[in-house]
Amino acid sequence: MSGFPAWPCPFLLGPSWVLAISFHLPVNSCKCLHEEIHKNLLRTSLGGAGGLRTHLKITDSAGHILYSKKDASKGKLAFTTEDHDMFEVCFESNRTGRIPDQLLILDMKHGVEAKNYKEMAKVEKLRPLEVELRRLEELSGSIVNDSAYMKKPEEEMFLYFSIFSLSCLIGLVFCLHCFFKAKKLTES
Repeated sequence: MSGFPAWPCPFLLGPSWVLAISFHLPVNSCKCLHEEIHKNLLRTSLGGAGGLRTHLKITDSAGHILYSKKDASKGKLAFTTEDHDMFEVCFESNRTGRIPDQLLILDMKHGVEAKNYKEMAKVEKLRPLEVELRRLEELSGSIVNDSAYMKKPEEEMFLYFSIFSLSCLIGLVFCLHCFFKAKKLTES
């Protein structure tokens, strides 16, 4: 016995199967998804609506419409963020009648995942090894940037926790001073 299960593992089916978001959209309804995206990040979406035509709209937190398409059944789009912001992706079905709920599949990628390395290889005439090295280089740079981004809130949180702890300690010293003064254990 080799130690591998007899049934196929879901994580072996590929990253697009694991990372895609799917949900049912009832007739004449609206569903929105929210996502926080960092500054200067390429974002792509790929999806299918299983034959149902929906109204797709992407807006930022200020209400600016980044993308809007009526009667979208599938497609691909890309945009680059200018600021760190919260984005909203809304699907709206305005169909009437006895149409069953439709399955929507949304595969959103960002950063290194969103780049088309096959197209880059054609344009720059890169060999497969060079393309893989470029992808790994950009992936490691992305990890460094994400680590730096995550470090900033930790430092702020530590600062606020330190200020809170110091203020609690000062309050405790003041209370003890009042207690000892009331019990006449100290003279000042």
